[in-house]
Amino acid sequence: MPSNSKRSKTTRRRFIGASALSAVSALGFPGLISARSPNNKLNIGYIGTGGRGGSNLRQTESENVIALCDVNANNLARAAAKHPHARTYRDFREFYLDTDDLDAVVVSTTEHTHAFAVLPALQQGKHVYCEKPLTRDVHEARIITKAAAATQVATQMGTQIHAGENYRRVVELIQSGAIGNVTEVHVWVNRAWGWQSEAEAKRFKDIVWSFERPLQPQAVPLELDWDLWIGPAPFRPYNDIYFPGPKWYRWWDFGNGTMSDLGSHFNDLPFWALNLDAPTAIEASGPPAHPEIAPASMSAKYQFPQRGNRPALTMHWHQGTHKPELWKTGKIPQWKSGHLFIGDEGMLLADYGKHLLLPEDKFTHFEAPKPWIPPSVGHHKEWIQACKTGGTTTCDFAYAGPLTESNHLGNVAYRAGERIVWNAADMTIPNAPGAERFLGRAYRNGWSLS
Repeated sequence: MPSNSKRSKTTRRRFIGASALSAVSALGFPGLISARSPNNKLNIGYIGTGGRGGSNLRQTESENVIALCDVNANNLARAAAKHPHARTYRDFREFYLDTDDLDAVVVSTTEHTHAFAVLPALQQGKHVYCEKPLTRDVHEARIITKAAAATQVATQMGTQIHAGENYRRVVELIQSGAIGNVTEVHVWVNRAWGWQSEAEAKRFKDIVWSFERPLQPQAVPLELDWDLWIGPAPFRPYNDIYFPGPKWYRWWDFGNGTMSDLGSHFNDLPFWALNLDAPTAIEASGPPAHPEIAPASMSAKYQFPQRGNRPALTMHWHQGTHKPELWKTGKIPQWKSGHLFIGDEGMLLADYGKHLLLPEDKFTHFEAPKPWIPPSVGHHKEWIQACKTGGTTTCDFAYAGPLTESNHLGNVAYRAGERIVWNAADMTIPNAPGAERFLGRAYRNGWSLS
């Protein structure tokens, strides 16, 4: 296994702490590929090689696998065995000190380190693919969105279902006016990752997440660099309640529970179909907010303003045991997870792979518009193609950033315990400034995005 060179910690920390926008401007995109022949292969580095990282590697390994990085030595060894000519790293800060031969970077780390692994790639002018959600919080999402806008690189968030044909047909139906003007949307997911009651745990065949942070440390697995895994989060002793994944999703320090995870997939459809961007107000309901763990079941209501010919919109998010009233009363098919678009001329019910116009008897003879959204070449291929040709993807950071912010704002309102009014331009909550503490956080020494 090739070894990586030793560099000073001072240099590493100074590099990672550079300003996103000033660094992007100063570096002049040294690794940028423009109008490259599609027959040439990209040189790609991978940060995170197990789980989703392993899947992303398999989907893109037809290109040149140049570098591999993972805090888990077992994951790294498996990836290196398949790609023995790739250099290897445990710390992505070291990875970014040796990238002159890289065209692109794929980031598949835990949620709380996404921004830290993505920002240096943007600063160096590398194309970036990042797993969803794009960042851990609103503050980080805005930093990454701005940094990406200052470059000409191809970016993509891992919302794989966006490449499917079903979402395309739903977008065409909504935008062609099949159900008229849409003023209300409901999105619900059956997953219940988070703090839950015994009844919820029994229903979802999960353990009860109603305890506090464990105080007794456990021995760190030999394959894991726990300090690197913690990264910018407040340090805590190792416990197998956090690792391996997806256990960490439930903890505010590392993720945001079901909302930011599945919100990237399910809220993607209304964002796309209705050209949504920043909400103006959000309120949430559920059990009292736990200081450590995201909720298993909760709801959030978003207000989106009128925009062009699009009327003002209310979007409801439901997770776990929470469901729309029309679902609970049996007035629509009770799909486990789905979307319900409510227009002034009908409704459209959808999930990942199917959709249905309601009421069905009204649309018996309905003819769908001729498809105008071209089929995707494939989620990962879409990004590869954009890297080589200077094109764009349909889930680039200009789109994924606002989607990620909106998802996180549902949790901000939930944790604040009150309705929040969102001023997207200056990232403030004027009616409840105390809630702004949930937009971001301070980082551990050695980690910075400013």
